[in-house]
Amino acid sequence: MTLQLFNTLSGTTEAVLPADGAALRMYACGPTVYDYGHIGNFRTFLHVDILRRTLLLAGVRVNHVMNITDVDDKIIRNAAEAKLSLDEYTAKYTQSFLEDLDALGIQRPEHMPRATEHINEMVKLIETLANRGLAYKTEDGSWYFSIAKFPTYGQLSKKDFEGIEDGARVDVDEYEKDTVRDFALWKAPKPGEHHWDTALGPGRPGWHIECSAMAMQILGPSFDLHAGGEDLMFPHHENEIAQSECATGVQFARHWMHVRFLLVEGKKMSKSEGNFYTLRDLLLKGYKVSAIRYLLVSVPYHHQMNFTFDGLTDATVAVEKLRTFHTRLTTVARTGADSTKWSERVAQADAEFTTALEDDLNTARALAPIFELLRFCNGHLDKTGNTASAGDIAATLALLEKFDSIFAILEDRDAETTRTALAWAEAEGRAGEASADLVSSMAFTDAAIDALVAERTEAKKTRNFARADAIRKELAEKNILIEDSKDGVRWKRR
Repeated sequence: MTLQLFNTLSGTTEAVLPADGAALRMYACGPTVYDYGHIGNFRTFLHVDILRRTLLLAGVRVNHVMNITDVDDKIIRNAAEAKLSLDEYTAKYTQSFLEDLDALGIQRPEHMPRATEHINEMVKLIETLANRGLAYKTEDGSWYFSIAKFPTYGQLSKKDFEGIEDGARVDVDEYEKDTVRDFALWKAPKPGEHHWDTALGPGRPGWHIECSAMAMQILGPSFDLHAGGEDLMFPHHENEIAQSECATGVQFARHWMHVRFLLVEGKKMSKSEGNFYTLRDLLLKGYKVSAIRYLLVSVPYHHQMNFTFDGLTDATVAVEKLRTFHTRLTTVARTGADSTKWSERVAQADAEFTTALEDDLNTARALAPIFELLRFCNGHLDKTGNTASAGDIAATLALLEKFDSIFAILEDRDAETTRTALAWAEAEGRAGEASADLVSSMAFTDAAIDALVAERTEAKKTRNFARADAIRKELAEKNILIEDSKDGVRWKRR
């Protein structure tokens, strides 16, 4: 299995392999921890997770870096308004980001450096650029990169910057995406603003220099792959390339992966539109974290995604089908000889699943053969009275394990995650935002449900069907479903 991935830099689809033959060195832009992460952020982080998992499935070792930006204009402004230090302000949002990663089943990278821990490396990189005549100091003590001195500027975004005005500067981290200006490497502090005293003078790093310094410190001056959202392509990634390659004289990253934008109900996500959602917002509305993960990765990374609540409902159903299928396979009677047709279907699904992932991480195409196999196997089991050979069951479960090594939705951690979200909402004074149905459902502990299910089973044995029906109705009103089967009684939260 060799992954073929579109390279934004070359404009072609290329094999992703480690240049040193040992481990693929990859850097993915992480969060700026000034607030809670939103679903647009997590679409990108989830598709980087799909990339990482696919490489590991292919037997490729990964050395993965994701930065945490814990100093920028917004953070400094918000921390000052809250009368907190940078560390105090960002600690809360850094921790919440890590919790959200875990909730979504996103594997932790090998390295998660924080910008404030690498100020010295940033200073040295700026000094190198200054010594080469590519960075200059302004009267206020700030340092800027002269993009006119980097002739290939624009190679990633394919923008034409001919006739760049030398010396025109932008000194904020947020600016128009078509603005072509010398960008700040080091910002002199405003009165009362947090800063570091360095050989460059007092100040703090610009946004772009942070990623270059951290990436090269951990992965070396040139590495295999750089990933991030398409909104970062220009100017952030373009600026990373310029300052890094001017400092080292070698190619910064060989392969660039960009995840497309996410729309919400057909519109750009924004607070003014009322369609801005964090992961925690969706959990408090009663949606399951497994369905959120499934929906966000079900559309391939290189396609723009339209996130809808109808789609989230469909994703909930899809996850439940897969989990029910997996449970059924573990409980069927294993008897008889292997079925040639069943074996062929498993082999076909396995091949199609793998081929889809190899082809530029086509997650939508990878899902299709799994559901086709599900329909075939369920039909077979219905006809045979829920029996199949041990070999056929083992092969199918092995494929589902392979599937879940990428999609990570079969293990049911939804209730645990929802409880955590409710506890967080209570602590933050946002308990009133939780849906009434969610609160009602989660008020029943697993132990309480088990006790009612046991009582219902006993009521049926003693032919007290009125009580058994009453218990089923009581649980259903709490969004808890009971499933009777010859293997016993199971329950699940809707």
